[in-house]
Amino acid sequence: MHFSRRGPISGERPVVTHDGADYDLTPLTSDIDGEFLSTDGVARTRAALAAGTLPRVEFGDDERWGAPIASIGKVVCIGLNYRDHAAETGAEPPVEPVVFLKAADTVGGPHDDVRIPRGSTKTDWEVELAVIIGSEGRYLESDAEAAAAIAGYALSHDVSEREFQLERGGQWDKGKNCEGFNPLGPWLVPADEIDDVQNLGLRLRVNGQTKQDGSTANQIFPVLQVVRYLSQFMVLRPGDIINTGTPAGVALGVNDFTYLRDGDVVELEIDGLGRARQRFVNA
Repeated sequence: MHFSRRGPISGERPVVTHDGADYDLTPLTSDIDGEFLSTDGVARTRAALAAGTLPRVEFGDDERWGAPIASIGKVVCIGLNYRDHAAETGAEPPVEPVVFLKAADTVGGPHDDVRIPRGSTKTDWEVELAVIIGSEGRYLESDAEAAAAIAGYALSHDVSEREFQLERGGQWDKGKNCEGFNPLGPWLVPADEIDDVQNLGLRLRVNGQTKQDGSTANQIFPVLQVVRYLSQFMVLRPGDIINTGTPAGVALGVNDFTYLRDGDVVELEIDGLGRARQRFVNA
């Protein structure tokens, strides 16, 4: 079972897919958001599917996919969280997680075009596992408490502009918050349907050429540790997203100047979380 949102921007319909069939979620909720997740939305959906009370829906091949979560509170990101990625950038593995934020309005659909910012010469790719928070978490003390705060997981693309991020002074924000710089989805998969979140393959291709091929087994700070850690510094609220880092293979690490250009196509996937495809176009 997985959740998605289908339709035009600002007009997406909440959908659940079960055994290969799509069902309309509007009898249960107006959207897939923090309120839905925090009020036992996953359990209520399973009960409705079992009772047969959700109507079937069908979509054409050209129907747009929106991000699988709406009304996002914040997007928290972890930098340098894969051993091979830290090594390729020449950085020492961090002693504590490197934390930065992306604005919620950077999140877009998994197949939407992504605009390359004006003046950009170093727009880069990063496939990431996203954690979707389902219940409020503050000062979490155990892995069990961290796990209870997680509603599910999604495929995320933490697009970055490296010159803006690293060469223009200040913090990383300028290179992380450009328009559309966080495609998300296609699906939100409930946490209990992922057998081992620390054993998921992540892959990314640019114009058909494999650039990233890693595993969450290579994370420096595992998912539950990241959730516990963040809860010591901020309140995690339903509908928040945590991008948990990227494996080796980004353009910055390869250092061969193959940054994204107008017309490039990026395809990415994570085991069990679906695939996404974005065309990059000049702003």
